Amino acid sequence: MSLSEDTQDTDLARDSLDGNGPDVRRHKRVLLVWDAPNLDMGLGAILGGRPTAAYRPRFDALGRWLLSRTTELSTVETATLEPEATVFTNIAPGSADVVRPWVEALRNVGFAVFAKPKVDEDSDVDADMLHHIELRHGEGLAGVIVASADGQAFREPLEDIAATGVPVQVLGFREHASWAVSSEILDFVDLEDIPGVFREPLPRVSLESLPEEGAWLQPFRPLSALLVGR
Repeated sequence: MSLSEDTQDTDLARDSLDGNGPDVRRHKRVLLVWDAPNLDMGLGAILGGRPTAAYRPRFDALGRWLLSRTTELSTVETATLEPEATVFTNIAPGSADVVRPWVEALRNVGFAVFAKPKVDEDSDVDADMLHHIELRHGEGLAGVIVASADGQAFREPLEDIAATGVPVQVLGFREHASWAVSSEILDFVDLEDIPGVFREPLPRVSLESLPEEGAWLQPFRPLSALLVGR
């Protein structure tokens, strides 16, 4: 091989990593990250309290949906695609024994779990999720799926990734994720539209479809939250 040919091949490989040329990497991930604190709050707002077993998300159904999405993306990719799913959560002091069965069930289904102690209001997992997405993006992504309604944390980073040509989906509840529903570059999927994720229909009330007798809309958070940080 001549020096010019070798240089050309090196430039081609560099371009592919930079997104400027054909992709020569053999493996890419289809990444799903789940923002448990945010989605728990959103689900609680819809239900008006803590969810019973009938209203808890089924992660086995979500895993099957991710596998189907990976198969769908593989039809337009030359690389071998690998699905990866991680739940990011906080562990409050004294709650480890209560949360442990849920964490073990997630891992048994095939989800990784990133658990962080809930020490104070700054013990959020948003930065950890963003770091993980950035790391995997650098390694090669065929698709990224973020389950969260936190537009302040995720909208700009996800739109930046989508602008590079990587398909980006946001999972959540449409009532709480207007930033994703209205986005021209992000694809929104309502969790209730994924088959089997909920055993029973959620008792959702929309301002566009109010019953004649009216409906109660529960607060997203307690009034005591106004005292945080004072």
